[in-house]
Amino acid sequence: MMETKSWKNIKDDVYGIKGTDRRDQLDRDFESFQIGLLLRKAREERKLTQSELAELVDRKREYISRIENNGSNLTLKTLFDIVEKGLGGKVKISIEL
Repeated sequence: MMETKSWKNIKDDVYGIKGTDRRDQLDRDFESFQIGLLLRKAREERKLTQSELAELVDRKREYISRIENNGSNLTLKTLFDIVEKGLGGKVKISIEL
């Protein structure tokens, strides 16, 4: 009979436990992906196209697309520009220790 594994168990088995380089990179990549999804959702709620948002923040549409699909290599300045200038929102950042 086949054993059912949770996503946490699969991550531990494949990427290592929390605190290992490979696992920490996976977790960071996932956080970046979530930021991209949040930005896409906010843009769509404002009924803006990627091109319209790009124009508001003086970027190219392709750059907005990359951020929405990946979220990586996003500077804090760009994040603030997109959220505040482009979407009319506020950025809240928290740090967990």
